[in-house]
Amino acid sequence: MAFNYQSILVPVDGSVQAELALKKAVTVAQQHHAHIDLLNVLRINHYGFYASGSMPGDVIHELTSDAVGYLQSLVETTGAATGFHDIAPHVRFGNPKTVIATEFIKDHHNDLIMLGATGLSAVARMVEGSVTAYVSRMATVDVFVVRTDMARQPINMHQVTAENQEQPKL
Repeated sequence: MAFNYQSILVPVDGSVQAELALKKAVTVAQQHHAHIDLLNVLRINHYGFYASGSMPGDVIHELTSDAVGYLQSLVETTGAATGFHDIAPHVRFGNPKTVIATEFIKDHHNDLIMLGATGLSAVARMVEGSVTAYVSRMATVDVFVVRTDMARQPINMHQVTAENQEQPKL
């Protein structure tokens, strides 16, 4: 049985696990001659409430600029390290669960989602539930959850948690 993935979605949130998923996605994309959509989903309502009920435009602009810069740095470093350049960065607003599982893949016709087993915030997982678990259950395409490093060794969650604390928060 042969699978021929053409368009891979890799959601990233600044976590070590998400960036590891990108590295593994590049390997899969090279094997299948596939395109990668690199996605960062911004949840505006997570950044506090303002008296007007909405977030000022300059704050949204700054968040978006930071996300675009982060994605662009991933595209550049990935290309330099691997020679793979068929990566398109995207920023979306909304709930990461639904954007990743349904909305984005409908718009971009992705046939595989590759994402880290966990993201940045253990507190958010406890309160809202895991994005990865939701996407695994609800996506209508194949989902590859990255749980090992590039040497196929289980990820040391204590080490990764410490590394995630040092990562910039998006």
